[in-house]
Amino acid sequence: MIHFNQETFDKALEEGELMMVDFWAEWCGPCQMLGPVIESLADQYEGKAIIGKVNTDEEPELAMRYTVMNIPTVIFFKDGKELDRKVGVMPPDAFIQALDANL
Repeated sequence: MIHFNQETFDKALEEGELMMVDFWAEWCGPCQMLGPVIESLADQYEGKAIIGKVNTDEEPELAMRYTVMNIPTVIFFKDGKELDRKVGVMPPDAFIQALDANL
């Protein structure tokens, strides 16, 4: 799993691969609950999709760029464009369906 900053995020986005990015913060309880799910998916989809996290406190400009109003927000990208977004804690299947549909 990649912990993105603005530079690494933009570079990964340019590559055009399927990306799932969790916008989160340390102080966010629901974000902490979702963390293990994101880590598990990063292992499960290694080599198939880029799975990463953006700490909204450390990278507020990325959160603003994608109008992230609530966290956790998970955004799916492919070919540099947003495909889908999930807001709040959801079961792993919600993320798996979005990933599998775009592989």
